[in-house]
Amino acid sequence: MAARRAFVELKQVFVAAVEPLPGRQGDWLRQQIRAAEEPMDLWLLRAPVMQALSARDEATSRWRARLRKSLHTLFPDSDVRVTTGFGAFA
Repeated sequence: MAARRAFVELKQVFVAAVEPLPGRQGDWLRQQIRAAEEPMDLWLLRAPVMQALSARDEATSRWRARLRKSLHTLFPDSDVRVTTGFGAFA
């Protein structure tokens, strides 16, 4: 039961983080997050979400930190740094 609650909380953080994202990328991310049924589904979306939130303003920095913390709750043994073709996002 606790694992399911942690998943739901993580999904809520993902949904809130991508809500203000404009355009097709934002639409695609929202659709993928809504369709997520397991923690691993969200884990696989972490790179595109972090990349979409890569602007260095205060709001996106807070969401990135909140996402890292939430991901660490479900995946405590992972290094929640996200590597893309453009380098690592922390």
